Amino acid sequence: MWTEIDTHISQVTGEKFQPQHKRSVSGGCINQGYAVADGNLTYFVKINQASKVAMFEAEALGLNQMLATNTIRVPKPICWGTAGNSSYIVLEWLEMGGSNSKSSPEMGRKLAAMHKVTSNKGFGWQINNTIGSTPQINTWTADWAEFYTQHRLSYQFQLARRRGGSFPKQEELLAAIPELLANHQVQPSLVHGDLWGGNAGYTVSGEPVIFDPATYFGDKEVDIAMTELFGGFPVGFYQGYNEVFPLDAGYEQRKTLYNLYHILNHFNLFGGGYGSQANRMIEQILR
Repeated sequence: MWTEIDTHISQVTGEKFQPQHKRSVSGGCINQGYAVADGNLTYFVKINQASKVAMFEAEALGLNQMLATNTIRVPKPICWGTAGNSSYIVLEWLEMGGSNSKSSPEMGRKLAAMHKVTSNKGFGWQINNTIGSTPQINTWTADWAEFYTQHRLSYQFQLARRRGGSFPKQEELLAAIPELLANHQVQPSLVHGDLWGGNAGYTVSGEPVIFDPATYFGDKEVDIAMTELFGGFPVGFYQGYNEVFPLDAGYEQRKTLYNLYHILNHFNLFGGGYGSQANRMIEQILR
């Protein structure tokens, strides 16, 4: 497998790559991650089963689309494919670990600049991708409330029922979404799609970086809401964001609706108490 990956890197970059060092690093919850180095160049390689290659193809497409905006830093995809029973993606290696007083506001400003990139096709994306390891449906849809109802919450509820989840007010919630979003003017912004603290950081020089995307064109608030879901980002991040692209009135109410998607997905991935958390959120939204 590694010989095939090394050969692919060499072909794509035009430079012979013969790694001398390979060490295991975090690849997220669902992948194995490695830093591979030849003494001169280092790459980040994620490995999964061969059947997961479409997930890596979508990740590369999303990263390249964000890269093309020239806004916030993302790791550049080098190559991806299958080797034997494994699939892989090779990414630019970024030395992480630094931040300074300017880093968080700068992350907010740069994310806001990315969110100003829009689509004339409506809400969705050119292909389906994944949120974690769960399929994420991105069928182009003109209306945001319809897209969010059908391709985000309704789909997750379907998966959750198969896992034995019980959501007594599911239909009431889905029926209420058009009214909940009625006074909210939404443009289809390029969003990261899975922006919790584990998918963002800073290089050793303090430059903001986001990675592991679940990219699509949606309401910019889905990204901001998720930054608040698992502990929150520094205050400076939100200040920087609002300097460039202020949040609309009513965001505090909408963020629970948007984060319900991720809690349902966590129930589908991990089970446990996420089902009861989802029901509490539904009660809160419908009050």
